[in-house]
Amino acid sequence: MRVMVLGGNGFIGGHVVACLLRHGHHVTLALRHPPQGPALDPRLTALRADLSRDTKAEDWQPRLAGIEAVVNCAGILQQRPGQDIDAIHHRGPAALFAACAAAGVRRVIHVSAISARPGTATAYARSKCAGDDALAASPLDWVILKPSLVHGAGGYGGTALMRAMALLPGLTPVPGDGEAAFNPIHAEDLAEDIVRLLGPAAVSRQVLEPMGPERVSLRDILAALRCWLGAPPAPVLPLPLPLVRLACRMGDLFGGPLSSTALDQLLAGNDGDAAPYAAAIGRMPRGFRASLAETPVPPEARWQARSYFLRPLLRLALALVWLGSGLVGLLQSPTTVVTFAHALGLGEGAGLAAGYGFSLLDLLIGVGVLCRWRPGLLALLQLGVVAGYTAALGVALPALWLDPFGPLLKNVAVVAAALTLARLEPTR
Repeated sequence: MRVMVLGGNGFIGGHVVACLLRHGHHVTLALRHPPQGPALDPRLTALRADLSRDTKAEDWQPRLAGIEAVVNCAGILQQRPGQDIDAIHHRGPAALFAACAAAGVRRVIHVSAISARPGTATAYARSKCAGDDALAASPLDWVILKPSLVHGAGGYGGTALMRAMALLPGLTPVPGDGEAAFNPIHAEDLAEDIVRLLGPAAVSRQVLEPMGPERVSLRDILAALRCWLGAPPAPVLPLPLPLVRLACRMGDLFGGPLSSTALDQLLAGNDGDAAPYAAAIGRMPRGFRASLAETPVPPEARWQARSYFLRPLLRLALALVWLGSGLVGLLQSPTTVVTFAHALGLGEGAGLAAGYGFSLLDLLIGVGVLCRWRPGLLALLQLGVVAGYTAALGVALPALWLDPFGPLLKNVAVVAAALTLARLEPTR
């Protein structure tokens, strides 16, 4: 069978693609940024598609030639610049579903979320529910999947955050009392079930809630993940919800590891009864602890968990360096700026322009770092500016190399931090 997968470079989608290939299917990946070069497997192809922009049925119809089924795993938790959450979850999928009906693609598997419930006051829930409703109203042979927590060795978003919380040294923080409940399902089990649902004897036109048989609190999930990652037990630190909401709001503003949407969806409920899903699929998925025990811990899982909270800390530190440098420069008196400019061989006018101009540039770089603006390009800009500063000052004032406070030597650390952050910022 030739299957189109949306979101195939994500956590769930990646497992679905791998499982489809293992079962001998041909897969077409619909991606915003298809990979360059030849595919690893002749059964795997990729094409360019963007749910944010492709919101008309005619946008999708040419891409569906030869496609027999569609699996939609695409989604975002919270809107960021350049993204439209309603288009990604509702208008884009609705256009795809209409195109499937017109092209004769009968089978559509659509992955939503159990916490995307009517009445939940988040753009994520509203847009997800609208997309679910658009598929349910179509004439297609559809299944809507609303899984509880999906976990596995890889992963982004909530699963990565939980592993990072679990591996904090000395303690395990939990929002509130830590009793928020889940019925976790392993990503490999969910992928196998999705492939089963593509079969001719599978259920149709049903909303299913994929989940494992084990109902586990967030507190117990973190303890189990800590054990799985090889860390000793640690005391639990309950965090008051107002404090957690404040931290999430800061994440909304500056792109931290926490977000208000993630907290709201956590509190919306993620547990249920596993029996109806098992009956529809024909098997019961593994329990949370059993599936963890059967999953080897890859080295990158520990590395990701240990570095998860260091990335925003590095971003903040680097931004403060640039913002502080720019602010201090702007607060200098013209006399001080001119005196320093003369040491560099600059006249009064050129010195004032350079002094205050580069201070403004430092401020702009600091804002860019804080807002995660084009990390790769920004890293090159920082490298160029630091190299320019270092060369100019090193030649004009060579004594600075021997200064006990190391004003020039510290530039080496700034460059390393900028390059490191540029590599860490992309999460996919």
